[in-house]
Amino acid sequence: MTLPTERPNSDGGPGSPPMPLVDRFFAKDFSNPDIGRGLRCMLSFMAPLVLGLTGRLPVEMIFAAMAAQNVANADVRGGYSLRLSMLAAMTCIIAAAAGLGALAAPSLGASLATAAFMALCAGLWRHLSSDYGPSLAIASSFLCFIAMAEPGGPDAALHHATAALAGGCWGTLLQVILWPIRPQHPLRMAVGEAWLGVADACTIRAAPGAEAALRSALDKAYAVLGGARARRNRLVVERLEELTRVAARLAQRISAFQHAYEEVGATEGGDEVHSAAETAFTVLGNLCRTVALAVVSRQPAHLAAAEVRLRRLGHLLRVLEDQVAAQADPAPWSAVGSTAGQLAAYLGELGPALRRTMDRASDRGAFSLELSDLAHLRLRPLAAALNLSGHVDPALLRYTARVIVLTLIAVCAMKTLHIRHGYWLPLTTMIVLQPDFGSTRKKALERLLGTLAGSILASLVLWLRLPFPVLMAATAATAFGFGYYLRRSYGVAVVFITLFVVVLTESLGPATLALTVERVADTFAGGLLALLAALVFWPVWERARFRPILSRALRTNADLMRIVGERLAAGKPYDAGVVRAKRTAESAGAAVFSSLQRMSGDPESFRERMSELAAVANGNQRITRALNLIILHARPEAPAPRVRDIAEHRAAALEAMADALEHPGGADLAVQRAQAHLRWRHAAPRAEPGATVSIAAGQLDRASAEIGAMLLGTVELAGEGSRGN
Repeated sequence: MTLPTERPNSDGGPGSPPMPLVDRFFAKDFSNPDIGRGLRCMLSFMAPLVLGLTGRLPVEMIFAAMAAQNVANADVRGGYSLRLSMLAAMTCIIAAAAGLGALAAPSLGASLATAAFMALCAGLWRHLSSDYGPSLAIASSFLCFIAMAEPGGPDAALHHATAALAGGCWGTLLQVILWPIRPQHPLRMAVGEAWLGVADACTIRAAPGAEAALRSALDKAYAVLGGARARRNRLVVERLEELTRVAARLAQRISAFQHAYEEVGATEGGDEVHSAAETAFTVLGNLCRTVALAVVSRQPAHLAAAEVRLRRLGHLLRVLEDQVAAQADPAPWSAVGSTAGQLAAYLGELGPALRRTMDRASDRGAFSLELSDLAHLRLRPLAAALNLSGHVDPALLRYTARVIVLTLIAVCAMKTLHIRHGYWLPLTTMIVLQPDFGSTRKKALERLLGTLAGSILASLVLWLRLPFPVLMAATAATAFGFGYYLRRSYGVAVVFITLFVVVLTESLGPATLALTVERVADTFAGGLLALLAALVFWPVWERARFRPILSRALRTNADLMRIVGERLAAGKPYDAGVVRAKRTAESAGAAVFSSLQRMSGDPESFRERMSELAAVANGNQRITRALNLIILHARPEAPAPRVRDIAEHRAAALEAMADALEHPGGADLAVQRAQAHLRWRHAAPRAEPGATVSIAAGQLDRASAEIGAMLLGTVELAGEGSRGN
């Protein structure tokens, strides 16, 4: 998470108290996870390296350094109990993998069995945790393959496992040591990321991908807070949950404004409205970033800056309402003005909610309440963070099968050809190979280019025979660079990791051109194997997975439309059931666009009709926004059964389109059903009283137009037999 570091008075408005020097340092540097990760990577790697090269490390340098670096780089989110449990589990798994590789090294059969087991574990770790599983699989496999490339034996297994365990403990210590003083509480960080997601969505027109990222950030924040309801910090968690709900509701109003604004985007005139809207949303984005920083740092200066921006934003939104009312023909702008008013009215919830999370009256220490979780450490937090479902994604099963076969081939080549640094071959295959082809191709290119550049640079450094202090300084810089760029640019990070791994493995031996060529050849062969496997061995093409994902999104929108229509028909306000349905629809929509992104990386021959699929997906997203606008303007009024009937028929049309996508054989009938529901009309829905009914009817009419356009795309997707309908 990258938090802003704007000056508190950047919006104007004096009175913000100055921050102490130490607080400014932590707010500017340590609140940036890339910097913190880079420092942890450097310290975790350099300590074993320097101690080992100077003969002061009682365990093996390579295994200690690599285990420490991988554990220190882990970005575990959640309470401190969860963090400590996860880091301890990772340390034990990495140490066991190092020992297992040494035990299997003397025998080809044992090496192949161990390689298959590690590949199977790689799939298992991905199933248990999509956040931490891939990195754990790579770290444990790397040390296992290094141990397997050596003579091995029981004594070596004990030494390797001990060194990896010591390194993992050192990496864990680097993570733990800053917990009491670093202004980054894990629960607060999750809430801050949700507010940053809102900030990224703060444009007068919806930005591509912003809604999906925001929904993901909100879901993660709810999950982290929901698993942290320990007795001692219940009040803290409840206040953070309240602030997260404020972020979600503010995001709902932002989405409604964007939808209303798009509808009048081509209307002539309204220059004053456009200018006022752009200014207001700029300040709103800055406000959300300030809230994110305030909730994490808990500094009074950030709270004061948020209050200044909050007051200014309220004034700007009032100006926006006035500009709408002053239009010669205000009717087209009515939804914009009404939504701006809704947004301004809701800002009153933000100030008190933020102040309650900043209250230190009962929490004199920086993190006394949260660190108390460690007093009752148990495995339950770890289990709660894992996916313990028995249902395994078929794509993950195919991925695991490919990893097992490729790893067996790579380890067999390493052992039979007696390649000195053959561990690069199976390691590269495991790193490059991803569940989908697009990600595999991207990873292969970045890995190959990064390794080539890093290997050449590393060999040059070793050939220069630099003085020891200079060499260590250069290695420390490369270790920091890897940690810093790991989340920013994988290709750049590969250059740095190749540099410091080569220095680590070759610093005790001569550097030759043959070794450089060997490393590059192993990497190239491993990447090529992964690409070929993703292309021809039980491949997973996103085109086959996309239709069920899109169908689910259509059905969730249909469910949301029905429940909104029912509440409106009964004249009742919307409740928690509507909110749950809205979240489900938004999450399903985010999954659709993630699938589209993966499909764009597949070969061109497997991207047939991608434009039609994308058109249906975009129409479905616009329907979600239209329903969001109805929800936002809902007020208890007289029952409106006619609007409910419209909503029911439009929902049935969406479900019929989902049937057409899921069952091509019955597509003709499904399309006919959708057309029949879409053609259904009811007399004069706007004759019923009430602003809510009028807005709902208007948005449902617009949704009908979107459904009609989507239906044309569905007819094309359903096959030639449906085109005549």
